[in-house]
Amino acid sequence: MKVAELLYKNREWKLERNDENLNYENAQLVLAYGARNIIEDASFFMLIKEKFPNAEIVLSSSSGEIYDNDVYDDTVAVTILKFETAWLKTSQIDITNFPDSYQAGKVLMDKLPKKDLKWVFILSDGSSVNGSQLVEGLNSGRPENVLITGGLAGDGDHFEKTVVGLNAMAEPNKIVAIGFYGNNLVLSHSSLGGWESFGLEKTVTKSRHNILYEIDGKNALELYKKYLGKYAQDLPGSALLFPLSLTSGDHSYPVVRTILSVNENDNTMVFAGDLPEGSKVRFMKANIDRLVDAAHEAANQCLEICRQNPKMAIIISCVGRKLVLGDRTAEEVDMVKDVLGPDTLISGFYSYGEISPLRPFDNGVLHNQTITITTINEITQNGN
Repeated sequence: MKVAELLYKNREWKLERNDENLNYENAQLVLAYGARNIIEDASFFMLIKEKFPNAEIVLSSSSGEIYDNDVYDDTVAVTILKFETAWLKTSQIDITNFPDSYQAGKVLMDKLPKKDLKWVFILSDGSSVNGSQLVEGLNSGRPENVLITGGLAGDGDHFEKTVVGLNAMAEPNKIVAIGFYGNNLVLSHSSLGGWESFGLEKTVTKSRHNILYEIDGKNALELYKKYLGKYAQDLPGSALLFPLSLTSGDHSYPVVRTILSVNENDNTMVFAGDLPEGSKVRFMKANIDRLVDAAHEAANQCLEICRQNPKMAIIISCVGRKLVLGDRTAEEVDMVKDVLGPDTLISGFYSYGEISPLRPFDNGVLHNQTITITTINEITQNGN
């Protein structure tokens, strides 16, 4: 397995890491995460297609790009992969062709052959897709022990439009699945938040999918504003600083849910994932040191699973973390780099939602406000 990465900025290739002299004409897969205005430009797709003529090319807009041990904006971070024995299958769907995101996820998974499937990496539109339903649909056809990870495309902190593409210019409403096959693949994953819960546990008493109406029989938005205090006047932007911890019958471990928008007319809140009625929630707040420490712990969890320094690590972290961390954003990437070692190539992006199991190689789960890491290596007879 060989990996390389490039950084595109100001209409030129600015940085390159290609330790193993990977021939770009032989690349099997190219992952490009970047600013929407670049990613959706047809001329950029033609540029990247010319550079990697034989590769599957997957594009996703982002809210910040991760290249090696740093974080960039208004760039494109490009990861290039070539395997010795493993192989790939890709599929793409348009969410507008389906009645809901569950059916979209189910069909997307059904499109991938299941024999020797080890990992499915998802890059999805982050504006028009219900991430919770998408992941449930993917899980419905997931073979046992197949890893599902990925993320929802971002659009900086604008929340206007997100785009994804497979072997074509990136567009809205697209969802791409990449299936990785072969018994020589060694994978690991982790997902952690680092947020602090406060206040008493409460119950969701009225909701519809990702729209929250009532908590403990009281209007949810009014209750949320009460807890936010002075920050309530800055909604919905300030909601990124105060997500909810959610525990439901679907999973025993809490996941984080962040608010996408508020509707003052009917006093509702729209979240990036579902909040089923009867689930338990607690308010959360940011602790910067704990956010950074979570990245360190997540990287250690990966090493506990794979028991070796991986060839590549993909970080997908939430735009909410980036906004909270501010000038310290690169610290969480540095933490991962310190744990995995200098030989591990690190890439990724800041997203509108992260996909990763809660337990090793269990069903995928939609997360918000977390850092997720997927590591990959290929072990062949010569040990490479």
